Amino acid sequence: MCTKKLREKQKAKRTLKIFRLIFYLSFMLKALFSSKTRIKLLTTFLLNPDEEYFIRELTRKLDEQINSIRRELDNLKKIGLLRSRVRNRKKYYYSNKDFVIFNELKDIILKAMNTDSDLIRHIGKLGEIDLLILSGVFVGKESTVDLLIVGDIDKNKLQGLLAESSKSGKDLRFTNMTKKDLLYRLEMKDKFIRDLISDDKSIVAINKMKKELEKVRY
Repeated sequence: MCTKKLREKQKAKRTLKIFRLIFYLSFMLKALFSSKTRIKLLTTFLLNPDEEYFIRELTRKLDEQINSIRRELDNLKKIGLLRSRVRNRKKYYYSNKDFVIFNELKDIILKAMNTDSDLIRHIGKLGEIDLLILSGVFVGKESTVDLLIVGDIDKNKLQGLLAESSKSGKDLRFTNMTKKDLLYRLEMKDKFIRDLISDDKSIVAINKMKKELEKVRY
């Protein structure tokens, strides 16, 4: 009788441990992929696990604001993915290769890069594209579109390509417009365009409009 109760108690402990692990991993993944800057840092550190970087070096490399880089580095260090050390009066950050899901995260980044990079490359061959932004399903959020394409593109070929590249069994939604239309809508404070471009989660895959966009406040 005592043996049976002991087994039940051990089973209950194992079950609780599994639920805690599932909750921890779910929380961890949600925390890790919740901002564009963090994803850039993850990609840099996971794909270069033997390298060390200081803050200003990362701001130049990733083209992000120093405060955003500093904040996300602190977040990644708090959860244990990064470590730091001071050398020559500079604070360097590096990967913790003993992090509980280090290899799994690296595989996710590699898979995402290969899939999305192929799609971006193929889209780039379908016409003259000035701006390509990935949102929605590509960044794991609800959005009215998954792709914003600015420029002249063959829509029939694009629809065929997107049908083949459909993620999660869902049709990929896109919006296509000319450079003139985009700039006009930005000047008119179009909420849809402004929110899409300024969203921290959006991925700017192609951008030949940096100077034009800098002149327009959105």
